[in-house]
Amino acid sequence: MGLLTFSINITLDGCVDHAEGIADDETHAFFTRLMDDAGAILWGRITYEMMESYWPAVASGTVDAPATIHEWAVKLETKPKYVVSSTRHEFSWTNSHHIAGDIRTGVQKLKDATPTGVLLGSGKLATELDRLDLIDEYVFLLHPRITGHGPTLYQNGLPSTRRLKLVSSTPLRNGAVAMRYRRDCG
Repeated sequence: MGLLTFSINITLDGCVDHAEGIADDETHAFFTRLMDDAGAILWGRITYEMMESYWPAVASGTVDAPATIHEWAVKLETKPKYVVSSTRHEFSWTNSHHIAGDIRTGVQKLKDATPTGVLLGSGKLATELDRLDLIDEYVFLLHPRITGHGPTLYQNGLPSTRRLKLVSSTPLRNGAVAMRYRRDCG
């Protein structure tokens, strides 16, 4: 069984607005390595639709992008993408799959079938999966910014505090810090 790893950009004050992080080659390389290491990607519908609206055009060359961004888009095309949605049932983007029905069962089956792990990249879905105790690891790219607005991580709360064990922390040249945590079940 592979691990379910939740990864997200976050500012010092907890903002997870995707437009507030540092978008440079270094952060892009960090997320490319995460994607390369995972066997699949898991998103909620809203994140999927945001990604679907841009990255296929970059991969096909319809949208001009630097070489590193294009390379990432091409890799994303081939990566299996799983989407949890109760409202959308058709997903035409290459290698996209729907997880329908019971979320716990569907995500657990995905973890069981993906020994190299699943990378989760949706904040709202992460809240639900954390409530179901399905997240094994957390990778936060902490940006040296205070935004003063939301959305914030887990803004709708969790039923209890999550104790985490630091696995690694890596400072980036741009001032961001990549931190990997595992659930501390002890």
